[in-house]
Amino acid sequence: MKKDFENVLSKVKEKDVKSIYLVGSGGSNALLYPVKYLLDIESKNLNIQMYNADELVHRNPNSLNESSVVILTSRSGETPETVKAATYAREKGALTIGVIEFDNSSLGAVCEFAIKYGWIDEVDAIDGNIGVLYQLSLGITSVLEGSNNFDKLVNNLARVQQIADNAKSKYDQLLNEFAEEFKDEKVIYTLASGASYGAAYSFAICTLMEMQWINSQAIHSGEYFHGPFEIVEADVPVIQLIGLDRTRPMDERAFDFTSTHTKKLMVLDAKDMGFEEIDEDMRGYLAPLVFTQLLWKFAYKLADYRGHPMFTSRRYMTKIEY
Repeated sequence: MKKDFENVLSKVKEKDVKSIYLVGSGGSNALLYPVKYLLDIESKNLNIQMYNADELVHRNPNSLNESSVVILTSRSGETPETVKAATYAREKGALTIGVIEFDNSSLGAVCEFAIKYGWIDEVDAIDGNIGVLYQLSLGITSVLEGSNNFDKLVNNLARVQQIADNAKSKYDQLLNEFAEEFKDEKVIYTLASGASYGAAYSFAICTLMEMQWINSQAIHSGEYFHGPFEIVEADVPVIQLIGLDRTRPMDERAFDFTSTHTKKLMVLDAKDMGFEEIDEDMRGYLAPLVFTQLLWKFAYKLADYRGHPMFTSRRYMTKIEY
């Protein structure tokens, strides 16, 4: 276990912790969906909450207090709403932990502890954002509740990058074909559920909307048949993520409908990605780490076909006051 984790867990042991709050904005908020899923399954007694950073401050929940641990994430550590949420949480007496990529950030300075992760293209999944968040959150439940799955999680995290690399090679042609097919689309929908919903959400709001200016929506597979499926026609582009966790039946149900109602369907099914090397009860947690890498690869291909660079084309973000 990393030294910075050990310092956090030592502090956690000193507190009478009753709740864990997961807090972020935008793509960093999306990272917390699989963490929330993992904690919901693994924790026995803790109250697990997930909030957009700005809403946490404005909503001002009564249960946020000195018995709370607040995990806040921001890649840059400079997201104003998240920094403000960290300050607010400390004022409420909560233990605050910032999970960031860069040193010397405002979030790291405000939080009692700062834990670093590596960028997805530069490190193995175990040291990437979700991998670090998983280790931190399950480490906390381990010291508080005696969970015995921490070591198993770490051992499986160490193996998942090879699965992701193999999947990127296996799906390269498929991703390229759909990037070319979808390059002129004005709207693209993404379906997912459970631990994998965050990957769809981030792809929709941060990649397609923010970076490519394509109208988009992440649709939860469980909500699909309560309105959204009415927009599906033969020429409506849909990306379907089919995970390996307890919510997979919802993904399969959504796929059964979508595959017969549109001709523009790109499917990424974790069942076909070599997860046999992973312990069965860990596969659902780790599928989002592979989906995320595949969607990033697809995004770069899509950007190339569109002639619309991923990180430099912005109308408003960092351009104007808002």
